[in-house]
Amino acid sequence: HGAGSPERVAADCRNMHICGTVICSMDVYFYALQCLSLFEIATVGEVAWPMKKMIYLFAMLRSCKSLIRKYGKAFWGRFKRISKEKLAVIMPATPNIGKSIFSVNYQFGPAYIAWYKTFMELGMQQQEAWENIWLMSEKMVTAIPKFLLQWSGKTYINGFRKKAAAHVERQQGNGLHPYDWRIVYREINDNTFELDITECGMKKLAHDFDADGMLPGICRMDNLLSHLMKNGFERTKTLGDGDNCCNCRYHIVGTCEWSPEKGFEGRK
Repeated sequence: HGAGSPERVAADCRNMHICGTVICSMDVYFYALQCLSLFEIATVGEVAWPMKKMIYLFAMLRSCKSLIRKYGKAFWGRFKRISKEKLAVIMPATPNIGKSIFSVNYQFGPAYIAWYKTFMELGMQQQEAWENIWLMSEKMVTAIPKFLLQWSGKTYINGFRKKAAAHVERQQGNGLHPYDWRIVYREINDNTFELDITECGMKKLAHDFDADGMLPGICRMDNLLSHLMKNGFERTKTLGDGDNCCNCRYHIVGTCEWSPEKGFEGRK
C-alpha cells in the first residue's frame, strides 16, 4: 500500500506506543473530531480525509478483532470489501449541512448506513445488525481513556447547550440546511435541559439510501454514549420508533443505563 493510504496509516498506527500504551494517532484525531468538533477535515500525514472517512476507518480498525472472533476471517473480508464499496457511493451523495450543533452526529451517518446495508446484505437480521453497530461504536469510543471520555462528555453537552438557542434562532429564520435537525429547546436548571427533535438529518439520510431499517437501532446509541460518558440521559419517544419527536432530556451530571438485554421499552 502507498504512503498515506488508509491501510498504511492503520499499520503505522498499530506500531505507535505512548507511555507504554498502544495509542494510534487516529485515536487523537477522532477524539478531537467527535468531542470538540474542531474540523470538517482531518489530516493524517500529508493526506486530508473527510471526517466521515476517518470515522469509518477508525471503527473498522477497532472492531476488526471482535468481528473476526464472532464470524471468522472470511466474513470480515466480505464485510470490509462490501462496506467500503458502499461508503464510496454514499459519501459523495451525502449533502453537506454546513456548521451545525449536529454536524458531528451527521458525520457518522455514511458509516452507519454502509455497515447496516452490508450486514443485511450478508444475511443478518435487523436486530443482529444493530447489535454489531453498537459493538463497533463502543469499540470506537472506548479507545479514549475513561477520564478523558467523561470530561469530553461534559464538555460536549455544555457546548451543545450553549449553542442550542442560536440553532433555534437560525431555525426560525429558515437558516438551516434541509437535512439539519429541527428542535424545540427548554432550559430546566443548571444541570438539565430538554430537547425535542422534530426532524432528524440521520433519518432523512437513511431514507435516501434505502436504509430506513437502521432506525431505531441507531437511536439507541444515545443511551450507549451517555452511559459511557457518564452523562444523564432519558428519552421515551423517537422519530425512529414512529413517534412525533425525540423527547431528549440531558443531565450534565447524571447516569444513563445501557443494558440492551433489558430491551428499550420506555427508554428509547
